Amino acid sequence: MEFPHSLPWQYRIPSHLLFPYNSIPENYVHWTETPDSHIFSADIPGVRKEELRVEVEDSRYLIIRTQAVDESTEPARKFERKFRLPGRVDLDGISAGYEDGVLTITVPRSLRRGFYIDPADVPENLEVLARAA
Repeated sequence: MEFPHSLPWQYRIPSHLLFPYNSIPENYVHWTETPDSHIFSADIPGVRKEELRVEVEDSRYLIIRTQAVDESTEPARKFERKFRLPGRVDLDGISAGYEDGVLTITVPRSLRRGFYIDPADVPENLEVLARAA
């Protein structure tokens, strides 16, 4: 028996049965935004602190992963996630902590708000190199 593409309501499976609310993917990272920072947290139980790596790539991406301490062992759990960092963050102020199986990374916002050019600083013989379209 073939089912039509649009099944009657009695044959449809409710979404709460397909994706229960208490189901969280294994490599889930929670992201919270505060006025001062962005906070990333992940449950990574069973991993030693030495096996965790938090890196910034090209000043744009935050990478969280596990890595073996030496070549003879493997980490207790494989984990890798990559996030594009939000604009205006303080890369030098990023901090991470690992306690009771929870990794917490704090990425502070940059206090820089753009720039201002004082008209008195602009030379009188200014050449126009390009015009806006």
